[in-house]
Amino acid sequence: MTYYEQVMYVTVTIRLLAHASFQIKTETQNIYIDPSTKGTGLKKDDFAPADLILVTHGHEDHYDKDLIKKIRKLGKPIITSLFLKKKIKGIVWDVSPGEFMKIGDITIWAVPAYNVKRFRKPGKPFHPQGEGVGFIIKIEGMKIYHAGDTDLIPEMEQLPYDLDVALLPSGDTYTMDIPEAAEAAIQINPTVAIPMHLKGADPTPFKSTVEEKSSTKVVILAPGEEYTLE
Repeated sequence: MTYYEQVMYVTVTIRLLAHASFQIKTETQNIYIDPSTKGTGLKKDDFAPADLILVTHGHEDHYDKDLIKKIRKLGKPIITSLFLKKKIKGIVWDVSPGEFMKIGDITIWAVPAYNVKRFRKPGKPFHPQGEGVGFIIKIEGMKIYHAGDTDLIPEMEQLPYDLDVALLPSGDTYTMDIPEAAEAAIQINPTVAIPMHLKGADPTPFKSTVEEKSSTKVVILAPGEEYTLE
């Protein structure tokens, strides 16, 4: 490898911390999506300081305010929905579905995330439309989609065709189940799909269905494991 190739060779690492909590790392950036210790077995000291924090919605297994207070670097922003922004102190930038923002070399789009068939009680979804978001993060030329807590929704048909990774909730009860998440992956057709928010569900059928019916590679991560994009 020449010196020039070494300089240009950049990797993006995606680490599943637990549940729907992910760390995205490059040589210069440490980003968290939905960092939380709630019900994960993780401690606050397991999280390195954050250059950027994204929060999809306000449920405590996605938004751990004490952890966020500890890991956010001075002057660094939190990006979340307008609904949750009102509850967070400090530098908070809101994005609504269809909007995007640039932070240095990173571009972040907000996309819809909500329930259409999973309800606390009739007419009251666990995740109402407008309260939460999903994110597409473009970093080092890679596009990573974190779907947030969502059902299979029509807006997924409008996602970019060139996603490198899709992080898809698959555990049922509050989000898509395994068959629905597989349908979403086939429809979105990312290069790689990673199931998350499993809540004990077996992701093996997700992998077999998606890989049989599409060109997408499925990577199953246990908490603490990571996948590197190159």
